[in-house]
Amino acid sequence: MTTTRRLGFLMTLALVVGNLIGSGIYLLPATLAPLGANQLIGWLVTIGGALCLALVFARLGGKLPLAGGPYAYAQAAFGPLAGFATAWSYWTMIWAGNGAIAVAVVSNISLIAPGIGSTPGVPALLAIACVWLLTAVNIYGVRTAGEVSLVTSALKLIPLVALIGLALWLWLSGAPTVAQPPVPISGGAIASAAGLTFWGFLGLESATVPADKVEDAAHAIPRATMIGTVLTGVVYLGISMAFFAYMPTGQAAASPAPVAAFLGSHFGGQVAGVVAVFAAISAFGTLNGFILLQGEVPWAMARGGVFPKWFGKETSRGTPMRAHLVSSVLLTGVALLNYSKGLGDLFQFIASVSLAAGMLSYLMAMLAAIKLLPAERGLLPVALVASGFIVWASWGLGAQALTYGALFVVAGVPVYWLVRRGQRA
Repeated sequence: MTTTRRLGFLMTLALVVGNLIGSGIYLLPATLAPLGANQLIGWLVTIGGALCLALVFARLGGKLPLAGGPYAYAQAAFGPLAGFATAWSYWTMIWAGNGAIAVAVVSNISLIAPGIGSTPGVPALLAIACVWLLTAVNIYGVRTAGEVSLVTSALKLIPLVALIGLALWLWLSGAPTVAQPPVPISGGAIASAAGLTFWGFLGLESATVPADKVEDAAHAIPRATMIGTVLTGVVYLGISMAFFAYMPTGQAAASPAPVAAFLGSHFGGQVAGVVAVFAAISAFGTLNGFILLQGEVPWAMARGGVFPKWFGKETSRGTPMRAHLVSSVLLTGVALLNYSKGLGDLFQFIASVSLAAGMLSYLMAMLAAIKLLPAERGLLPVALVASGFIVWASWGLGAQALTYGALFVVAGVPVYWLVRRGQRA
């Protein structure tokens, strides 16, 4: 692939930041509001766990810039079966989770056009339209997808920085904070918060997945991973503290677009509409980045011999069109099956199930790092802490999400068996 079709450092950083700061921070304040102060503790725990994960992925990406990210590391460390299980769970997490991201686009648009959210079926259909538009962009070329990520990542920071700046101004000016309803601090509530807030860090490994398409991957991937994760953690914590201090829990929980509602309550309804547009752009950019990944993973699996060779074919521009098409078809099915749920319910359901399925891929990547990089100074304790965090956050997602996630993973076993049988024939 020529340099003009590759991702430079800024595009790689935009991919990480764009995939991290997106739908989560624009919808999670509503989902987390009933947890009270538990959400702040959950964010702190999640940020710590995410930084451990990012450090391990940065080391892996710098030493072993292999296409496929978590899948490539698991296969290199533990063989094809482990590689397949890792890739299948990661791929499932991406295409199923993209449904929640697409819903976030529509949720913010619904603030401007309320009829969208109140008309059954319309939110899901609009979400699917976003998916297929960006699928076409990614099929056209990875460079084009990188340019979309760069522009949307820059735009999405505007309302978030404005919100944090407003909260700081309120604090410095001595404005009274909101008296929130008392919510007991408990381990279960903190774990639930961590399980949900980790959705906001889904994608911190994004730079490692298209490693073969990144310029100077050995240096660009580690830098983009760490800088992107740190920046995201600062923004997330600032937003969460602003909501807890200055927006009533009931108001935040009832809003389909809480960030827009927060700024709108101080600057007027018209500002809320403008922010909703930025929020939609933000989620749209995140969707673009994850659609890039949902094509790269099955392509890498096919090239690694654990997925049908059919997925390994590329277009003349070096993009995995077949993998993109299948992933988006599956995503379309998920959205249509759940179209009757409300916007908030749909987001939470898909986000929880996709996360439950994908947690295995993160755990396997951490274990692979321990085996592949035994001489890396200080890596072992960081990888162990990250592994413990993953297990704990998985528990916080709840039994239903874990059950559905496990079913997604088990559904891949026949595929692996057929592929391996075909190779032996």
